[in-house]
Amino acid sequence: MTAAPLSAWGNLGWPPAAEVRRCGERGAPLPAVAGTLLPYGNGRSYGDSCLNPGGTLLAMRGLDRFIAFDAGSGVLACEAGVLLADILAVFVPRGWFLPVTPGTRYVTVGGAIANDVHGKNHHAAGGFGAQVRSFELLRSDGSRRRCSPTDNADWFAATVGGLGLTGVITQAELQLRRIGGNAIAVHNRRFTGLDEFFAANAEAEHAHEYAVAWIDCLAKTPRGVLMGGNHVDAELPAPRGERNVPLTPPFSCINGLSLRAFNAAYYGKPWPTAQTVHYQPYFYPLDAIGHWNRIYGPRGFYQYQSVVPPAAAREATGEMLAAIAASGQGSFLAVLKNFGARPSPGLLSFPMPGTTLALDFPNHGAATLALFERLDAIVRAAGGRLYPAKDARMPAAMFRAGYPRLAEFTSYVDPKFSSGFWRRVMENN
Repeated sequence: MTAAPLSAWGNLGWPPAAEVRRCGERGAPLPAVAGTLLPYGNGRSYGDSCLNPGGTLLAMRGLDRFIAFDAGSGVLACEAGVLLADILAVFVPRGWFLPVTPGTRYVTVGGAIANDVHGKNHHAAGGFGAQVRSFELLRSDGSRRRCSPTDNADWFAATVGGLGLTGVITQAELQLRRIGGNAIAVHNRRFTGLDEFFAANAEAEHAHEYAVAWIDCLAKTPRGVLMGGNHVDAELPAPRGERNVPLTPPFSCINGLSLRAFNAAYYGKPWPTAQTVHYQPYFYPLDAIGHWNRIYGPRGFYQYQSVVPPAAAREATGEMLAAIAASGQGSFLAVLKNFGARPSPGLLSFPMPGTTLALDFPNHGAATLALFERLDAIVRAAGGRLYPAKDARMPAAMFRAGYPRLAEFTSYVDPKFSSGFWRRVMENN
């Protein structure tokens, strides 16, 4: 067996899988292996939830076919290895869009379901799982289940947000939404202070389908730019091709000096109050830079994404931003937004009503981990939780406290399936 050349997006140097098996036919059985299995989509999870050190990874990108599309209803059937980028490339010109999309289009359909990804419109549409009509789940015993909110609904709830641990999603039916063009009308508004953010965000959510804020995580007084967006009936030329970070530099390009300079320039640039842009830069700003994760250098980086309930959101968010600013560590693309009240369908789905803050941190070893411990204490005291798809170091106690349906979920885990994350939070603590 050879070590697998598959990694997670954070480049934190996790031990490799012992073997990779490529999946190319959705009707084929799962391979017989001595150890554990885990499906691997496009590797955009940041930590070890998509990795299986010492076990076998099932590379799913070979299942990349469209199966059927109903032009009347907008229901798309496709295999689990199809990228969201593939769907957009084919269906945006036909007047259809994903009803929920995360901040990168380079994730697979199976991965989007397994992590119940969310977008800038959670306040209006909920998460990705709420847009899934059905999927087929292949278990290690050879059984296949059609799962939907009405058929095998318990398996549907376990698999949406289930981190690939209940079996392999081979194909899915997704509900697409109509659009009149490829453009987004964006309203930009600077804010200073969290009180102003929460007031402005409430207005933005009322007037816009999408709402998200960039925030300067190093400023003494939190400041940022809130960007509300709506689809409009207009066609704009697609952005030019991606730029690429060709190699990993010997050191991280993200440091206190570069962060402060970037944040000051980004906040201070002449933001138009209203503009109309192609959908790609609004939804996927970092997709314009291929392999952008390399800029963090050979030690990689962490992402820390939390959500705290509404009653504690103002205070807890302020405490977290103060701790980050005091540490001098932070992110050039920090995201702040609200989740709505629509329940997530998954037992382990991350979104819940409240405010979510997501930041990337260069890996500075003990100093970074010490900051995360301070942030953990704030999130736990507020009754919040962390996102497993972005996690690389969450303590087991934090995971158990944040996911009250964990015990219920464990009965659906396929006995042949595991991941580095699952062993870390369930077996090693």
